[in-house]
Amino acid sequence: MGRADLAGAARLELVSGVAQLRPEDAMFEAMLSGWRAQQAARGLKDDTIGPRERLMRRFGEFTGEYPWAWSPGHLDEWSLHLTAEQHLAPSTIRSYQCGLRLFTEFLIDGRYGWAVACEQAFGPGKHPVAICHEWNTIAHLNDYEGSPEARPFTREEMQRFLDYADGQVERAARAGRKGALAAYRDATLFKVMYGWGLRRTEASKLDLVDWGRNPAAAEFGRYGMLNVRYGKAKKGQPPRRRNVASVMGWAVEAVADYVENIRPRFGCAGHPALWVTERGPVILRCG
Repeated sequence: MGRADLAGAARLELVSGVAQLRPEDAMFEAMLSGWRAQQAARGLKDDTIGPRERLMRRFGEFTGEYPWAWSPGHLDEWSLHLTAEQHLAPSTIRSYQCGLRLFTEFLIDGRYGWAVACEQAFGPGKHPVAICHEWNTIAHLNDYEGSPEARPFTREEMQRFLDYADGQVERAARAGRKGALAAYRDATLFKVMYGWGLRRTEASKLDLVDWGRNPAAAEFGRYGMLNVRYGKAKKGQPPRRRNVASVMGWAVEAVADYVENIRPRFGCAGHPALWVTERGPVILRCG
């Protein structure tokens, strides 16, 4: 494959021999289309590519310029706007800056031909340049950048939270409301997330068959081991899998009671998902 045939190359995205009504807009759209193709070729998913593309459009609207006219000064102004006016967290601003760096590096990479295409279309010197440098971007220096006010629940706080979820079930049942089953499901979901240390996507995509036996914990029966199939993925890679051993007896009792006594009442016996709704085989999925 020649250099000009790389996914995202200008030659593949621009329509030759056609006079564009708005050549600047057409060039910008072709750049975004090419960047999307280049990222897709690297195995990145739409939930990564889409937000990045929208970010480039927002930056273009903020500057009032096209990518071949962007400069480090534009990035400085935008970063100040995000900090002083929108009050975004440094980690969020850094992720935005990283997206801009990736886009501009794609445009100035000679293998894709965008700089040459811009000069041919708009004249000498009209080409993208690097706008993100060490001196105008936020460095990643700490492993944890969250607010110091944020902290995990203490055991007492977690117990109160789970007790509150159980209380919602009791209140709904006493009132004869339809939401009692959903409240029970949600209370069990919280216990599973805590008892097996799951992220929200990992928990939401569980199926009944993900539970299995653990010879080292025979007392838990078919709930001795949980196969997590949708662990957090590395960029461009599929979700990572892992097995999580059951260690909390009360959590095992909660999920066993839900699966055996509550879930069948949703009327979705033939559906594989662990978490279903009262409207039938509509699954609660996140991520």
